[in-house]
Amino acid sequence: MAEQFISSSNRWIGDVVNPSIYELWREAVTANRPVALATVIGGVNPGAKILVGKAMDPVGTLGDPDLDRVVIRDAIGELAGGRSGVRNYGPHGEAREDAVAVFIESFAPPPRMLIFGAVDFTGALVRVAKVLGYSVTVCDAREVFATKRRFPHADEVVVDWPHRLLEREGDQLGERDAICVLTHDHKFDVPAIIAALGTDVGYLGAMGSRRTNDERLRRLEDEGADMDQVRDRLHAPIGLDLGGRTPEETAVAIVAEIIAARTGRIAASLKGTAGPIH
Repeated sequence: MAEQFISSSNRWIGDVVNPSIYELWREAVTANRPVALATVIGGVNPGAKILVGKAMDPVGTLGDPDLDRVVIRDAIGELAGGRSGVRNYGPHGEAREDAVAVFIESFAPPPRMLIFGAVDFTGALVRVAKVLGYSVTVCDAREVFATKRRFPHADEVVVDWPHRLLEREGDQLGERDAICVLTHDHKFDVPAIIAALGTDVGYLGAMGSRRTNDERLRRLEDEGADMDQVRDRLHAPIGLDLGGRTPEETAVAIVAEIIAARTGRIAASLKGTAGPIH
């Protein structure tokens, strides 16, 4: 029996009710797993749905295999960016046509920010990141510094080497997430940056003076890092050139660069300037 959704009444060809798409959606949202639900809102088969998510096979159909293929691709892309919106297609998924309107709704957990280094600037960055809706993890191998008492606003405080945290959780990071390396210590930040480059994290920044950053780049090259990728992805010195001085002003400069990097509107990144930082 073909499992083709034919109306918004939850009924399938053969008059068989198949609630699995809603059960899977509810389970994923409850478990904080990212999923996107694509629904036909105009054209043939209004109400037809496809559910997509990370590490799961798509469920449902919009009534045409070619349309399904294109919408699944677009839904995965929208989910990666945490975006929702209406897309228009031809009856078989053709671009630049409007025979079918599909609403793609992303249900994604909050973006993550991993802050490496329990230093003086960390508390301010945690607070600013929480205002922007990030789920924030502070990670430092020094147990005396990495405490919940010092960073009460962080969602998680991990006592471990940053690169080992990324070995466990790096495959969960995507373009909405950020890694901020604040350690100022090459034995921490070089392995952390190399591990971060192996993830799909959308933003990677590292704090330090220009002299510290020059030395960091030399050490990264000595450790065999892909320097083309380093130059392309690493924001260092971290932040926009706002002229800030306090930890709070520096935190604003960092999250401002994260926003600008996400929107493609980098204009005053410290990475591309000379002179005093922050």
